[in-house]
Order: sequence, then structure tokens, then C-alpha cells
Amino acid sequence: MAELFLPTLHTFAMNNIFTGSMGAFRFRAAPQVVMATPKEVDFDASQIRAEFWHGPLCYEKSTMEGERTFPMTEEGRAEMLRWLTENI
Repeated sequence: MAELFLPTLHTFAMNNIFTGSMGAFRFRAAPQVVMATPKEVDFDASQIRAEFWHGPLCYEKSTMEGERTFPMTEEGRAEMLRWLTENI
């Protein structure tokens, strides 16, 4: 089975929401960015909220089967990838 793709922390730090899928498994990862200065992200205070569901419908028309918040760190990103993969 192919591995799920998650973008880099920089993508989330730029306040980008990411959606992905594998077969009927769908997920959405939305950053909650806290700025340390007007140009610098406070990674220690920032988080990424991930949600998943199964089915053919989009996020807005689906019932979430799981949700969890992860720290915006490389370790948090790796943990989110593991959690999502366990729920495929």
C-alpha cells in the first residue's frame, strides 16, 4: 500500500489547509497558526487539527469519524501521519 502524503511544516505555517485521500479514506489537516512576530510563526504554540472520514462525499457533506490535534513540529507531523495511516 502506498503511503499517505502530508506536506511540509512550512505549508502549514503559511496557514494552508491540506486535504488528501486514499481509496475511500479522506482526511483534512488545518493549521492553527500563532505568530511570534508579524513575520515569524511560533511553532511551539501552533497546532494542526486533523480530521478523517470514509466515503465519496466532500468534507462539508461528511460526518467526521475521528479528529485530533497535533503540535506543529516534525514529531507532531510524523505522529499525525501514523494516526491517519492507522485509520485508513
